[in-house]
Amino acid sequence: MVTAGNNIQTADPSNIVIFGVTGDLSKRKLMPALVRMLCCGLVHDDSKILGVVNNRSEEVWLNLVREGMQQFSPEIIEDEEKWQRFKSRLIMVPGDLGDETTYQRVADALVTLDGKKNAMFYCAIPPEWYGTVTRGLHQAGLANEEEGYRRLVIEKPFGHNLASAQELNKELQSVFHENQIYRIDHYLGKESVQNLLVFRFANSIMEPLWNRNYIDHIQISTSETLGIEYRAKYYEKSGALRDMIQSHIMQMMTLVAMEPPVEFTADAVRDEKMKVLNAIRSIGPEQIKTDTVSAQYASGTVDGEHVPAYVSEENVSPESSTETFAAVRFYIDNWRWQGVPFILWTGKRLQEKVSEVMIRFRRPPFNLFNTHASIPAANALVFRLQPDGGIVFRLNAKKPGLTTDNETMVMRAPYADDTEEVADAYEILMHDVLIGDRTLFSRADEVETSWEIVEPILHAWENRVSIERYRAGTWDVPAMDALTRDCVGGWHKPTVHKKPA
Repeated sequence: MVTAGNNIQTADPSNIVIFGVTGDLSKRKLMPALVRMLCCGLVHDDSKILGVVNNRSEEVWLNLVREGMQQFSPEIIEDEEKWQRFKSRLIMVPGDLGDETTYQRVADALVTLDGKKNAMFYCAIPPEWYGTVTRGLHQAGLANEEEGYRRLVIEKPFGHNLASAQELNKELQSVFHENQIYRIDHYLGKESVQNLLVFRFANSIMEPLWNRNYIDHIQISTSETLGIEYRAKYYEKSGALRDMIQSHIMQMMTLVAMEPPVEFTADAVRDEKMKVLNAIRSIGPEQIKTDTVSAQYASGTVDGEHVPAYVSEENVSPESSTETFAAVRFYIDNWRWQGVPFILWTGKRLQEKVSEVMIRFRRPPFNLFNTHASIPAANALVFRLQPDGGIVFRLNAKKPGLTTDNETMVMRAPYADDTEEVADAYEILMHDVLIGDRTLFSRADEVETSWEIVEPILHAWENRVSIERYRAGTWDVPAMDALTRDCVGGWHKPTVHKKPA
């Protein structure tokens, strides 16, 4: 939980309207985040939380909210006073998303706070309902800002391909102005991701090195030990490329590669991110063969337990060729990054659960120690996003004793120690919506350009009849060695730093 300080903008009181309030996202993330935000002042104390609920009484809904708190925010339920304070802010709006009268009931339920009816509409619903909700809000006059601000929040995926993303943006923008639309990517709300920008632009020591003259390549990765869990129906239509690379990981790449914005404002930052996306070299059929990897997990052992293959998971076709591992080698054709490979990869059922950005520097132009037993490794700077978020710098140092042999010295700078509280991504992002800060949210042109970049790969992969397999619980993806063939140090397989007991 983050604490509101003197340099944190206080949000005006607002009506926080959640569509899909009885769903998993609301239970796991939104409600616990709102409780913590209310407790520490990130949500104005007069704000109201309106849940649109279908086929349930208010008593049943409140019991569901309480059960969710017991599971994901037990500290609130243990404190009856805190629970009653939170409960007093909850307002149930009965109705079905497909019924246009529901949206009029939402309009009637909005509370006037400090003379305004500010409203944030959070769509914690499947993407196929975004258009229905948007039209319903329009028909009820809820996109009009005469009585207060109106902000629409939607979760990824923002479309399934370029055409559907364009159609979604067209539909949203037919009702709301672009500055009212908040396309939320929870990865960009992580404290350690935001620290990328601060590290780059608040420290002059790195700027001379942050280019093609000193950096050999960059690997941006997200690996998981879990499988698809209950998401089979979604994942069969998505796959790892759509699910992670097109959104989360490409967004992180833009933060790593962007130029300094002229000011730290939403459009200035997003303009620089767009320049990166526009500079990405297009991928043709031959490059798809050599510069992409797709694979699917077979059965194996994770944390000492046998786990099934992807094709044996519930609701997955035994003939499925959906990728659970995806990697792409991108090039950014501009002055700073010309010729530097950006390797983006993600996978499920791998050996470790780790998300990080690894910058591998070039080897020294002349190595005095080549004749010795140990050749110095190339330096690496690692931004660990999760777990144990922080920065790791790998340098070469002399081994102790009467020798000039060297070893790798690892310098660790944890993002926060055990006594510091780090804000949850949803706390940060919902607070940004409430204060109208769009810096960490995707703009329409960003979404469409990222789909345009990956669409040739999607088309090529959709025509495949088979896919490479890797053993669950391992790094056994042989094609990655070919993908990183000329990268210093090859494929970087993350390891989790074990804290001493």
